[in-house]
Amino acid sequence: MRALPLSSLADQHLATARGASSGRSAQTVYGGHEHTLRQVLLALARGQGLDEHESPGEATLHVLRGRVRLSTADDSVEADAGELLVIPDARHALHALDDAVVLLTVAKSP
Repeated sequence: MRALPLSSLADQHLATARGASSGRSAQTVYGGHEHTLRQVLLALARGQGLDEHESPGEATLHVLRGRVRLSTADDSVEADAGELLVIPDARHALHALDDAVVLLTVAKSP
């Protein structure tokens, strides 16, 4: 077993995101592209985000810090730290309303 210091990683990646031209920083904390389960810590500076894209499988987004907006062509939802969003099976985008850190969990079919 091992424990991951998500709070420390969140601090580190948020500092990196604030200084990056893209305004974001990420690290896979569990799994990977070859696994059926993948978890990615993603830090976004305020005003930055991910443009519309497809979901690679069933996915959730746990907001660890800040506030984000998840949107599709037809709907959007905002979430604060401590909230969990179920990512729809549709093209979607993510936008940081404040400096934010999220934990993306993706489960792909084998």
